[in-house]
Amino acid sequence: MYIDWNSHRFSGGVLALDLANTVIFRQTPERAQDRFANSMEVARFASAAANFRSGEWGHIEFSPPQSLTEHSTLIELREAINKLFRTAVLEERFKARHLSNFLQLASGAIGGDENEQDLTLPPFARHRELSLSAGAVLSALNLLDPGKLSRIKICPNCHWLYLDESRNRSRRWCDMTVCGNRAKAKRHYDRKGREHGQ
Repeated sequence: MYIDWNSHRFSGGVLALDLANTVIFRQTPERAQDRFANSMEVARFASAAANFRSGEWGHIEFSPPQSLTEHSTLIELREAINKLFRTAVLEERFKARHLSNFLQLASGAIGGDENEQDLTLPPFARHRELSLSAGAVLSALNLLDPGKLSRIKICPNCHWLYLDESRNRSRRWCDMTVCGNRAKAKRHYDRKGREHGQ
C-alpha cells in the first residue's frame, strides 16, 4: 500500500521518534500495521525525513538500507528506540535493559560502517549524506538528555511518541489537526449521545 509521507507522519518531532511511529496502532496488536512491511516505503520515508527533519539536521540526505541485513538492523533499532522511550515516558526513567539493548544495536549499526560517516550529533551535524540507521541512532542519543526526556509524550489518541517543544510543555496531541480534531469530534458526539439519552 502506498503511504503518503506527509507532515502528520513526522509528528514525532525528531527522526528517532518518527521512526518508532512507523508502526501504527501499537497499543492494539490486532490493528497494528508496520509501514515498513513494504521495503520500498523505507526509501520513501528516508527521502521525506530529509525534508521534514531539516530543523533537526539541516541539509542532509538519509540513505535507506541497501541490503536485507541493513533493513533488519533498522527494524531492530526502531523497536529498541520505541521500547526505550515509551517505557521511559510511562515509568519516568530509563530501564537498564532497554538502554543496553539500544546501545548494543546502535554500536552494531554504526560500528561496521566502512565509509566512516561523520557522526556529529544534531544540530551541529553538517552531513551531506548519512545512513537512516545512523541518523536514528544519533537522534535517539540526543534524546537521552534528561531535559529532552521530560518533553517526550505519548499521544492519547494514536499512541505515537512525540517531542513536546512548546514553551510550557502543554502540547497534548502529536498533531492537533489530526489527533486533536478527532478527540474533539469524539467528545462532541459523546456529549450529544448523552444528551439524547436523557
